[in-house]
Amino acid sequence: MSDAEFTIDVYYDDDADRSQIDDKTVAVLGYGSQGHAHAQNLADSGVDVVVGLREDSSSRDAAEADGLRVATPVEAAAQGDIVSVLVPDTVQPSVFEAIRDELEPGNTLQFAHGFNIHYNQIRPREDVNVQMVAPKSPGHLVRRNFENDEGTPGLLAVYQDATGEAKEEALAYAHAIGCTRAGVIETTFREETETDLFGEQAVLCGGITSLVKQGYETLVDAGYSREMAYFECLNELKLIVDLMYEGGLGEMWDSVSDTAEYGGLTRGDAVVDEHARENMEEILEEVQSGEFAQEWITENQANRPKYWQLRAQEENHEIEEVGARLRGLFAWAEEGEEEETDDEDEKITLNE
Repeated sequence: MSDAEFTIDVYYDDDADRSQIDDKTVAVLGYGSQGHAHAQNLADSGVDVVVGLREDSSSRDAAEADGLRVATPVEAAAQGDIVSVLVPDTVQPSVFEAIRDELEPGNTLQFAHGFNIHYNQIRPREDVNVQMVAPKSPGHLVRRNFENDEGTPGLLAVYQDATGEAKEEALAYAHAIGCTRAGVIETTFREETETDLFGEQAVLCGGITSLVKQGYETLVDAGYSREMAYFECLNELKLIVDLMYEGGLGEMWDSVSDTAEYGGLTRGDAVVDEHARENMEEILEEVQSGEFAQEWITENQANRPKYWQLRAQEENHEIEEVGARLRGLFAWAEEGEEEETDDEDEKITLNE
């Protein structure tokens, strides 16, 4: 496909007009993975920021220690021209109900994921902008890249343009948190939400973890050591993904041995075959129809019984015990430590 055939628009620093945000106050609701990164990057860019947190939030001390002004979510929303909702999807509807009356005509309601807007769990008035700026990275990397004068790729979408300048304002916000340094892709709430959910379920989180566990179990059941099964089916996965990330599938094939390439090309489709594709299409239909969204909403209303059961099963899988022991034996173990997230923010937004 030639460059002329691409259907997406990508925006960079020169495309952003910072005057769209420089004289506005941004209320960042939540101070977890994305919240802390947005708030600190905005503040470092000279934007007036207020962080909205519950009075009993464990993140209040951290936000104040970072030099940020802190208020309750309602108080912050009342002060904000742009209200960036960076609490988890499951919490957003109740937070919105609490701040709804604080939004004035011409204000902006902003998200980093389109779930609640797309599936009608949040229904803003028509006189406010509704837009999305979504860095495609965990928050600690958004912050680290910004501090290193680097950028994090992001997505931008406008769902509702009450002022006629929602896109320009979103671009200015993306500039202030560092995304336009790397490039911002324009999309829609529907596309971002549905592709994000599908990708997480079919490939990035669900598909790959199931593939890893089944590969591990196949080797162990055949009599091979648990340690070798772990290394071959999980540990080395990072090396392959890094190659694909850096240069696509071609870079990966060029970097592995000819034996690995031939084996992968001739056997890969036998494992992930047309039945897997059919299953993926069913998953996509559940996402598109809203069936998954309603299932997740109902699950949360019931205090997540299935979620907790499945999570416990995952934590108790043998591969977790083997991996924890092996990782502790190697010098690179400490390099992978990740920043803790607050329960008021999404753990990671692959989206995201």
